[in-house]
Amino acid sequence: MTGSHAVAPMHERHVSDRPRERLLEWGAAALSDVDLLAVLLGTGTSGADVMETAGRVARAVNLRRLHLVPIEDFQAIRGLGPARTAQLLAAAELGRRLWPDGDAAPLVRGPEQIYDLTRDIRSANREHFVGFYLNARHQVLRRAIISIGSLNASIVHPREVFLSAIALSAASLVLAHNHPSGDPTPSEEDLAITRRLSEAGRLLGIELVDHVVVARDAYVSFRERKLLRG
Repeated sequence: MTGSHAVAPMHERHVSDRPRERLLEWGAAALSDVDLLAVLLGTGTSGADVMETAGRVARAVNLRRLHLVPIEDFQAIRGLGPARTAQLLAAAELGRRLWPDGDAAPLVRGPEQIYDLTRDIRSANREHFVGFYLNARHQVLRRAIISIGSLNASIVHPREVFLSAIALSAASLVLAHNHPSGDPTPSEEDLAITRRLSEAGRLLGIELVDHVVVARDAYVSFRERKLLRG
């Protein structure tokens, strides 16, 4: 039919378009909210692809307070039945128990908090470049994976870093990335990209507060090493 675009069933999609396969390849942090919901839901129904159902859930409820959503609200979402509602509520409750303060936006007081918030990438075998977008009180508005590099390098462009900052009206941001080698000492490339991003932030009026390089057991803060101006 002209003007219509059918969504390919999950099994017909390329591996890079399947959330579960991408989670196993890149880690859970690289997936969007809708992707994670699709992994939890597992499969679609006869009337809806799993990504469509996941998108409906993401639009219908506040995911940060998923454990507080009434069962009736889930039942009103097309494509969800009792079993899938139970899956989502169980996952939400597990997350709440593992992170009891999850309803409160994390407050970044220093690199220690950033190190704690990068547990998922410290041991990754590829560089993950992460942005923490902060409000005026240094609370995290959003944590986003900006890029995933090769075995030893991550390519980052200022546009990718500051697009979310502008969309969120962020007052400042902190960057972090892991070193798969296990040594968090900043490389010359790290120094160069940080200077470039700091200058871009200064022009936009969005301060780059810190850049934290993390490894499995240690981290290095650009701010603490006085590698950032301002």
